[in-house]
Amino acid sequence: MKLEEYASRVIVAFDPPRSADVDEWLQARVNVLRGRVAGFKVGWPLLLRAGIDRVYNIFSRLEGLRVLDLKLADIGHVMRLVLEDIVDAFDAVIAHAFVGVEGALDELSEFLSERGARLILVYSMSHPGARATLDTCRDVVDKVVQRVKPWGLVVPATRPEVIREARGRYPDIVLVSPGVGAQGAEPGSAICAGADYEIIGRAIAWADDPVLSLRTLAERGVEKLRECIMGKR
Repeated sequence: MKLEEYASRVIVAFDPPRSADVDEWLQARVNVLRGRVAGFKVGWPLLLRAGIDRVYNIFSRLEGLRVLDLKLADIGHVMRLVLEDIVDAFDAVIAHAFVGVEGALDELSEFLSERGARLILVYSMSHPGARATLDTCRDVVDKVVQRVKPWGLVVPATRPEVIREARGRYPDIVLVSPGVGAQGAEPGSAICAGADYEIIGRAIAWADDPVLSLRTLAERGVEKLRECIMGKR
């Protein structure tokens, strides 16, 4: 795998540092990273600081995968209301699976289909506390995944065993993995375990030179994948 190929599997998470001028920070990073990575992920921090109109205007014009990560967890009616004015700027939306199907994810899935967006469900999370809470409901989450049939699942790069488990159960679902960089997972490790994309936030988005940081991480990712391939022979 070449550096460009690894970068094409990277989704950059745009959560702005508190000290940044958010408009200047965002536009500068979009300008230098567009076309270099698979896409971008936007969460509550950027949406609240930049505003819906600003986020919509920027991301509706971008090519590549655009993920809206609000980790929705409510009844279907409320989730639709939250998304109404912003969803058209994105290709995919992240929601929690534990809210269940009837009156929640069934309505959300239908709404996203109508608007041309795809659903990504949280299978597990990258922080240690998920082991004692979300992961204890794995059987329930699996039943929801099997019923809703989402386009993608969030699986933590910090826990490759969970990625391998999800890949084994859902060979046709796209796996996106946060936790690379600041949270400790090595670049390339999630892809090695079976993920389709690695989500990298602070290590790229907060860097003084995002392109240089991307290249450095890509070099480490390529080396990790070479080790992975050799280890599987």
